Amino acid sequence: MNTTIAFITPPFTQLNTPYPATAYIKGFLNTLNIDSYQADLGIEVILQLFSKQGLVDLFDYVHEHIEEVSPNVHRILALEEDYIATIDAVIAFLQGKNPTLAHAIVQEDYLPRASRFEQLEELEWAFGTMGIQDKAKHLSTLYLEDLSDLIVETVDTNFGFSRYAERLGRSAHTFDEMYEVLQQPLTYIDEITIALLQQLIDKTNPKIIGFSVPFPGNLYSSFRCAQYIKSEYPHIKITMGGGFPNTELRSLKDVRVFEFFDFITLDDGEAPLENLILYVEGKITQEELKRTLIVKEGEVVYVNNPLKRDYKQAEVGTPDYSDLLLTEYISVIEVVNPMHRMWSDGRWNKLTMAHGCYWGKCTFCDISLDYIKVYEPIAAKQIVDRMQTLIEQTGETGFHFVDEAAPPALMRELALEIIRRKLTVSWWTNIRFEKSFTKDLCLLLKASGCIAVSGGLEVASDRLLKLIDKGVTVEQVARVNRNFTEAGILVHAYLMYGFPTQTAQETIDSLEMVRQLFEAGVMQSGFWHQFAMTAHSPVGINPEEYKVERINAEMGTFANNDVPHVEMNGAIHDKFSFGLKKSLFNYMHGMCFDWPLNEWFDFKVPRTSIASDYIFSCLNNEPLTVCKPNQKVVWLGTFPYIEYFEKKKKNRVFEMAQLVFYTKKETIAVDVDRVVGDWFVHFVETLKEKASQTMTYQEMKKSFEEFTNEDFEPFWYSKPALALKEMALLVL
Repeated sequence: MNTTIAFITPPFTQLNTPYPATAYIKGFLNTLNIDSYQADLGIEVILQLFSKQGLVDLFDYVHEHIEEVSPNVHRILALEEDYIATIDAVIAFLQGKNPTLAHAIVQEDYLPRASRFEQLEELEWAFGTMGIQDKAKHLSTLYLEDLSDLIVETVDTNFGFSRYAERLGRSAHTFDEMYEVLQQPLTYIDEITIALLQQLIDKTNPKIIGFSVPFPGNLYSSFRCAQYIKSEYPHIKITMGGGFPNTELRSLKDVRVFEFFDFITLDDGEAPLENLILYVEGKITQEELKRTLIVKEGEVVYVNNPLKRDYKQAEVGTPDYSDLLLTEYISVIEVVNPMHRMWSDGRWNKLTMAHGCYWGKCTFCDISLDYIKVYEPIAAKQIVDRMQTLIEQTGETGFHFVDEAAPPALMRELALEIIRRKLTVSWWTNIRFEKSFTKDLCLLLKASGCIAVSGGLEVASDRLLKLIDKGVTVEQVARVNRNFTEAGILVHAYLMYGFPTQTAQETIDSLEMVRQLFEAGVMQSGFWHQFAMTAHSPVGINPEEYKVERINAEMGTFANNDVPHVEMNGAIHDKFSFGLKKSLFNYMHGMCFDWPLNEWFDFKVPRTSIASDYIFSCLNNEPLTVCKPNQKVVWLGTFPYIEYFEKKKKNRVFEMAQLVFYTKKETIAVDVDRVVGDWFVHFVETLKEKASQTMTYQEMKKSFEEFTNEDFEPFWYSKPALALKEMALLVL
C-alpha cells in the first residue's frame, strides 16, 4: 500500500470510541480523491497490553526488574495466573462479543480483586438499579483499573487509560521538561507503541504522517512517535494538528519542537492539510501553505496564504471511519451515573451540527479563536444524510454531536428530518440552557431519539452568570432542565467555581442552587471544575477588567493557553474543591439533600442566602406562553379513529365524536364536538400529506375556523385540546 498521508491518534484518548478528528479529515480528503489511512494507536496499545500475551510479558518484566512493591501490587502479582486466565474473556465481554460472561463476572469468585474493589461497598446500593450487564461492566472496569495501578507503580508512572504523561503537556510554558524526558530511554508503554507504529508505516508506506493531538494527554506520545519516525524513516514528513496545538501552540517559539515535526497546522485542518500535501508533492511553494508553523532560517515562522479559502461545512464531506478497529473498542463504566457513563460506554458516531458557537460571548471561553468564533451551521437534511451514511458504514445508530453548543432551531429541524425519514437513532449533544427549549421542543427531540444533553450552568449565581455573559439565569436553567427531564432526556451540567470576583458566599449559594436542582429531580448529573484563565478568552485578554493579575506576564516559548493568575482580592478557591465534588457525588445518587451545606467543608463557610424553596418556586411560577403565528405545529401521534355519538344535555342533543388513539403504551380517547372531530381527522391527513409534515400555528387556526365556522381560541384552551397537546400535538 502506498498512502499519501497516514493520520494517527497517539495514546491515549478514549477506550469506547475513536476520537473523530482523523475520520473528519479522511472524509474531507475523500472529496479530493486523496488517498489516506488512519489509525488509533491508543486502542491498539491497550488491546496489546491487556491481552493474555501482553500480561504474560508485563508480569515477566515486573518480576525481572522490580524488587520492592506496595501491598496492593504484591497482591496483584500473587494473583498473576488469575489475571492472565481471565483477561482475554473480559476484554471480549467489554467489546460486546461475549455478553453471557456477565453471569460469571458478577460472581465474587471470577475476577481477581485488588484495591479498586474496596469502593464497592459504597456502590453496592447502585447495583439494585443496574442490570447484570452493567454491573459486570463496572466490575470489569475496576479489574482493569487494578491492572492500571500495577502498570503505574512498576513500569510507567505516566500511564492512564484516557491520557498519557498528561502532566508534561498541561501548562508547559517551556519545552525543557518534555525535551529532557524525550532524551530518556523508551518506557515500557513506548516500546509497545513504537512496535505498532513501525507495523503501520511498513503497511501503508506514507509520504506524510499527521498526528491528531486533541489533549495534553496524548502530546508526549505524539513526540515519541515523531522522534522514532525522524530516526528510522527520515524521508517521511510529519505534521501535528488538533485541539492542543490550536489552543496551546499558537505562539510557539521553541525551534526544538521542529526536531520532531516538520509542520504544525492550526484551526480547521481541511485547507491547511490540502496545501501541505500539495507542497510536499512539489506542486506549490512554501509561501502558499495555509495556517502552518514551520522553521525557517532558525526561527519558527507562521505561514498563512490569504488566497487559499477555507471550506464551508457543506463541502467537507462525511466523516469516514474506515481503517479504524470499530469492533475492538471497549465499553467501560467507571461511574454508575447514567449520564457520566455516556463518555466511556458505547460506540458513538461523532458528527457536528454547526461549526463554532452561535452564542460566542462567554467571557471564560476561547471566543477569539476560529473554532468558537466562526459559526456555520449545516443544513438538517445534509446532517441526516451524513447520519445515514455513517450508519451504513459503521452499523452503529448512536450519535454524539460534538458541537460547542448545538443551536435549538437546528436541533428542531434535525429532529423533524429524522422523524420524517423514520430513522431509529439515539443521539446526544452539548447545549446552552436557553428558553428556546420549551416543553414541546424537548418532546420533539425525545421523539427523534435524543437521549441526553449537557450544558454549562457554570456558576449558579445570577450576578456571575451576567459577568460571564452566559445569557441565562438560574431560574431559566431550572425550567429548561425540567422540560428536558419531563420529556425523558437526561441532563448533565458543567459547573464552575472560582470565577474572578466570586465570593465564598456566592460559592455556597451556588452549591445550594445545585442541591435544589438535584432535589427537584430536574438535573441528573454534573461536574464541578475550577475556573482556568485561558490566553484567548476575554478574561485572559483583559484580566484587569475582571480584577485578576497574571502571575507571569511573559509569554512562554512552548504552550501558551492556561494562564497562571491571582485574584486582586486575594481569594483562594482551591479549598472548596473537595467539598463541592463530594456533595455533588452524593446529590447525583439522590442522597444527603437534608445535610447542612457546612457539613461538606472542613473550614468555616457562610450560611446560604438562597431560600430553601427557590427552585421549587421558579418551577411553579412559569409565565403563560402565547403561541406566535409563525410557530410550527407538528402531530407526533398515530392517525385517529373516529366514532360518532349523541350526547343529551338539558333536553338538547349534541352531535359528538370520540377520537381514539392507539399509542405504543395505551389507548387514549378524546371526546369533542362532531365538527371538531372531523376537522382534526382532516388536519392530521393534511399534515401527513405535506412534505414537511408541519403547519404554522396561523395555518392551523385558519384551517380550524374555515372548517368549523367557529373561533379557534375557545377550542385551543379547552380540555380536549389540552389532552391532544399533552399527547402529541406540539407547537415549536
